[in-house]
Amino acid sequence: MIEAFVGLGSNLGDRLANLGAAVDRLAWEPGFQLRKVSLAYESEPIGPPQPHYLNAVAHVGTLLSPRATLHRLRAIEELLGRVRREHWGSREIDLDLLLFGDRIVKETGLQVPHPLLGGRAFVLVPLAEIAPEAVHPESNATAAQLLDRLSPDERAQVRPYRPIRRTLPEPEAEDGTARE
Repeated sequence: MIEAFVGLGSNLGDRLANLGAAVDRLAWEPGFQLRKVSLAYESEPIGPPQPHYLNAVAHVGTLLSPRATLHRLRAIEELLGRVRREHWGSREIDLDLLLFGDRIVKETGLQVPHPLLGGRAFVLVPLAEIAPEAVHPESNATAAQLLDRLSPDERAQVRPYRPIRRTLPEPEAEDGTARE
């Protein structure tokens, strides 16, 4: 099974509920096994003037390809009401494939690791919370090391908000027990 990390973001509507709905969908999506989810963190937006974001990172196991994983993430965004308005604009939900095991993928419409991962505190703070030893396959730096490279001012702009509330029960494993 490939260990993948998904960045979640929302700055429209009930931001925390949007993140919770996305986590629920990741837990129930065929082909994914939800392993862990960070706290939600609030941060300033990048791009045009807009409301503050809530961001989080989810750790999933998958047997899918990187392209199929991205396709499933886009389908979840659409299901949850994502409307693509403008580049770096406001959004109900945003799901980004950050890391996919130790793979490096550069194809049209798909780059893994996420090309901006190493410089974004709003992604590195929650990633380092749940997987400080996750390795960026291009730089060979861990999430904790990448976070340490950011300035204290950059890190301070990402503030802990709350745990993400799940609304659906944990899915059951094939043997009838709750999946981990």
